[in-house]
Amino acid sequence: MGRHVLIGGGSGFIGSRLSKYLLHQNYEVTIVSRMPSHNSITWHQLENQGLPKGVTSVVNLAGQNVLDPTHRWTEAFKQNVWNSRINTSANIVKAVQKSGDVEAYINIVGVSHYKPDDLKVYTECDRVEGYDFMSNLCLEWEKAATLPEDIAKKTRMVKLRTGVVIGREGGMIQSIWLPFMLGVGGPMGSGKQILPWIHLEDLCRLIQHCLENEKCTGAFNAVAPEIVTNEQFSKAFASALHRPCMFNVPEFAVNLLFGNDRSALLLSGAKIQPENALNTGFKFNYPTAKAACLEVLKKS
Repeated sequence: MGRHVLIGGGSGFIGSRLSKYLLHQNYEVTIVSRMPSHNSITWHQLENQGLPKGVTSVVNLAGQNVLDPTHRWTEAFKQNVWNSRINTSANIVKAVQKSGDVEAYINIVGVSHYKPDDLKVYTECDRVEGYDFMSNLCLEWEKAATLPEDIAKKTRMVKLRTGVVIGREGGMIQSIWLPFMLGVGGPMGSGKQILPWIHLEDLCRLIQHCLENEKCTGAFNAVAPEIVTNEQFSKAFASALHRPCMFNVPEFAVNLLFGNDRSALLLSGAKIQPENALNTGFKFNYPTAKAACLEVLKKS
């Protein structure tokens, strides 16, 4: 297959690492961002001019950070969260359709449409459903990212349903780093809720796996195989930092900071297994929370 990849949202937390990773794997990388440069185009250029010449694969990571604590959960911000996923996915689909030369197309989505159930462990074969803002967003996100049937016959598509991404440069780890360093970190709410997660390096490797493996098509759960609670993950992180894990963040405080819609991402979660990744031969380098946290903190 060709090795020229376009990455939508290539300048963000995940995209920056993925760009470096794929370059190291001898891919040519072009990113879509707000500002053009020698190796990037803007979303406006993508919409008006289509994919750059020679692009053979597309990975879309674009989307406003839902858990950005600097933004209050207003109707305007909620709409931006929605549009930054739905509209960019629709624009990517149009560009892929117009090109006709794309061999593989990967779109990152969330996992909120797996409804939390203490008795259920989900795989990609299970039904997803809308029951709140985040789950409905995931459903519409997948719908917007779906290729038309005629294009899907020649362009292999993967929808990566991605848990919380664990990496030192951003995401959840960046937001909890300081309180844990100060010895006052702890689980969110009761801590008994499930936390679906994946190490950033494993996510990059899984994306490469899906780009190169023709068996990879349809939904893939991009989560580590170890199912842990928020409390178990917090204890693993605290242990790697050589700090205590003593103080739970009260549920009301989480709701106050983030609002009810997005606090659900922190206060509830489903048990999910990466069945399709494992069945197509993917091996996780960081299958446990302990291994992931130790790697994130190894340079501390």
